[in-house]
Amino acid sequence: MEGQELPYVLIDCIGGKHGVYEDHVGFLEKHFHLITMKEYLENKEFLSKKIRAIYMWYNKPVTNEELLQGLPNLKIVASSGVGIDHLDLKLFSRYGVKVSNTPFAVSTDTADLGMALMLASSRRLVEGYQMAVSPDTEYFPADWLGAEVSGATLGIVGMGTIGYKVAQRARAFEMKILYHNRNQRKKEEESAVGATYCKKIDDLLQQSDFVLLCVNLTPQTHKLIGKRELGLMKPTATLINISRGLVVDQDALVEALQNEVIKAAALDVTYPEPLPRDHPLLKLKNVIITPHIGSATKSTRRLMMENMIESIQAGLAGRPVPNEISL
Repeated sequence: MEGQELPYVLIDCIGGKHGVYEDHVGFLEKHFHLITMKEYLENKEFLSKKIRAIYMWYNKPVTNEELLQGLPNLKIVASSGVGIDHLDLKLFSRYGVKVSNTPFAVSTDTADLGMALMLASSRRLVEGYQMAVSPDTEYFPADWLGAEVSGATLGIVGMGTIGYKVAQRARAFEMKILYHNRNQRKKEEESAVGATYCKKIDDLLQQSDFVLLCVNLTPQTHKLIGKRELGLMKPTATLINISRGLVVDQDALVEALQNEVIKAAALDVTYPEPLPRDHPLLKLKNVIITPHIGSATKSTRRLMMENMIESIQAGLAGRPVPNEISL
């Protein structure tokens, strides 16, 4: 309503390493009065009772008990992306603060990247590029070969929104699709993509040519893939991770790759990010690593922002919050 004060919303900063994108600010300011952490810390007495929502863009600002204690009128925290491992849900519940994220906004692009990593690894695109541009290359060897994706078996660990979209894409490659999930999908959903449920992850690991991880990081999925699981995979198999780095035991992965327990790995996520520059994963030719870019397209980041705005507006108005996380 014209003349009505806009809700005060806390952000980390504008621009820079973790800040809200500068080209998003104008749109956000049509809906909210944005307060940076620096402004808040400099004027706590006035702003503490004004701020009613937190716009958490890529895990910032860090929202801990000290911050919540200082924001008595906080109603909602809107977090970008699909991961929730950075959120203390029990803490928010104690303070009666609602929490939302943007799982559907990121699903299409993240699924696309999962397929891109599978294709790049199987066809050795990074190595091929390096060979093609190297000043030492005199000829292209005829026996320089990759692995076929079409007709291969893909095992998807985590058949949520992203996992299902990966399956939709994989079906176009005539892949045999297996999946492991906490709950089995409906029969019609399985039929639509030709997917077969594996109640035990071991069965999926033993049969798959490509194992793709797209689960949330929880205590149950922390180091879900370790030495034992890698040992169950085919020696010709590739591990693809588009979930969180800590879903994989990285030391066990290094050992498996060095000892040819599995053929290759393609990782959009590691722990930490970025890896130390002397980390052994960075030195292995059978590894592709990208800088956590699953949702990194302009249109998706814009959609994430719009989803977060909708969640904050709903939370402040007392309406059901889109994409609310159960506490």
